[in-house]
Amino acid sequence: MDRRDFVEKLALSSAALVMPQLVQAGLLTEAGNVSDFANKLKPIGRRLEMDGYYVWCNSPIEAADGKIHIFFSRWVAGKKMGGWINGSEICHAVADSPEEEFKFTNVIMAPRGPGYWDATTCHNPSIKYVDGQYCLFFMGNSNGKTNTKRIGLATAPTLDGPWKRPDATLLEAGPAGAWDDHCTTNPAFIKHKGEYWLYYKSWNTAEYENSADPVVRGNRKYGLAIAQKLEGPYIRYKGNPVIDFSSRPNNAQLEDAFVWTDKGRINMLARDMGIFNHEYGLLMQSKNGLRWDEPQIAYYDASHYGIKQPDPPSYLKKYGRFERPQLLFQNGKPTYLFTASQGGKYMTASSFLFKIT
Repeated sequence: MDRRDFVEKLALSSAALVMPQLVQAGLLTEAGNVSDFANKLKPIGRRLEMDGYYVWCNSPIEAADGKIHIFFSRWVAGKKMGGWINGSEICHAVADSPEEEFKFTNVIMAPRGPGYWDATTCHNPSIKYVDGQYCLFFMGNSNGKTNTKRIGLATAPTLDGPWKRPDATLLEAGPAGAWDDHCTTNPAFIKHKGEYWLYYKSWNTAEYENSADPVVRGNRKYGLAIAQKLEGPYIRYKGNPVIDFSSRPNNAQLEDAFVWTDKGRINMLARDMGIFNHEYGLLMQSKNGLRWDEPQIAYYDASHYGIKQPDPPSYLKKYGRFERPQLLFQNGKPTYLFTASQGGKYMTASSFLFKIT
């Protein structure tokens, strides 16, 4: 370890000791912890409001002709919010520009039924263009429950398909007793220095099943798996988990990561689950993708932006917050933040769009 790495590691270790105390004391406020990214966001409004469906997990990409394609998950409204785990399908929509109406085109992936690893749900789409093809990372499960959630990868030569669907998972859960023995989910991918890096969310089954936390069961962490080829095999980084907030008070954790590189650093957006609260987004940066700076606020809840909404029905428990952050890149720069939010004119859920000014 050279002197620079030693100093960096010492600084991060010191922060890790001090920051949890500040959180516990109620001293970790917005002051000094708001990212530049957060200050650049302008709310545009809802997109993809669909009668009879909840819409979630909106992943955008610009085509060569300038049109914006979005890959999203949806499920029938009769299942209420919990339908993502046992009835979600992945769909495709297109708009002439990010702020215009997205027009539904087709369902590209639906649960396949008994005998398949994605038998009961297809969720968490994340679209990338890698090595001359379109890559759709996603999560499926086989029993309608969290303990069979696994990451898969579908590929296509164009955004309109045809999509080659995987018969095997891209990354299995860890061995029994490991921190990640429950599942692999929330895929976040980059190609980094010629390697294929897959960040994934997981947690420990015993902690989850025996949790006494009245708000959130278990503690979600992020690991990294690296491959030399897009299709794998993906090998877990020996220092996993690379993001672990479990030593902090209030069962702090995170989910819904999105990663990208910029100016030699790796950036991560995620949903806060106890660092500041459960309503904001987080932004973290890393020089190497393994050790991460302290989280900052990436975005706020709806009330902060003065967004007026009717009172929610009793079945919408996550009203007013934005989840599943995904970025649209145009000319190599992030231009819009796509999120998912409960509510809308059908009182289900839809995409919610922010412009990056």
